[in-house]
Amino acid sequence: MDRIYAIGDIHGRLDLLERAIAAIGRDVEAHGPATLTVTLGDYVDRGPDPFGVIERLAANPFPTDYVALKGNHEELFERFLVEPEIAVHWRRLGCLETLHSYGVRVADLMMGLNYEKASQALAAALPATHRAFLDALATSFDSERYFFCHAGVRPGVALARQSDEDLMWIRDDFLNSDADFGKIVVHGHTPVPEPDVRANRINIDTGAFVTGRLTCIALEDAGYRFLEV
Repeated sequence: MDRIYAIGDIHGRLDLLERAIAAIGRDVEAHGPATLTVTLGDYVDRGPDPFGVIERLAANPFPTDYVALKGNHEELFERFLVEPEIAVHWRRLGCLETLHSYGVRVADLMMGLNYEKASQALAAALPATHRAFLDALATSFDSERYFFCHAGVRPGVALARQSDEDLMWIRDDFLNSDADFGKIVVHGHTPVPEPDVRANRINIDTGAFVTGRLTCIALEDAGYRFLEV
């Protein structure tokens, strides 16, 4: 297996993303070319610069091929553009930071007002490159030994038959399972203090938006390494 890098939930922390990009660059220089970088979703919300994160990722800043996966927060972002009322739920999950980063006034949303107006303002402010990036997001990526997704998989369901909802949203049924999924699932979505490495899965969401720790893992035939970010 060629080397694959995976990066956990970024949540608007452009500063930490830049460090991850640099760390991958140094690792490629030290260990030779790699095949791919995979980001596991949740680029927006909670942190200060969702706009900057999407802007950077949309142009593939990595010294490898790149696959960007979709998290539940990107699903909410896209739904808000066509279903403004989703803000009733989304605003409790960090949308104010996202809208503010796109230059959308959030005072009304803070009071639960004028969702449709904010949705229209976001659509007008969204660059074509950002929309194309969001439209192209996959919900999973399959390699020889690893299966990459944002949240996890439904136990008892073949990897090829997983629903998008589970891939982006599942928690307890997946996290509490000791099942052999057929491949090791590399995921984020549920913050942990340290990367959680188990026989059937690896969780690399270390809560970057609040902890200042964005985890990047290098996966190789010989095993795995965590890069310092």
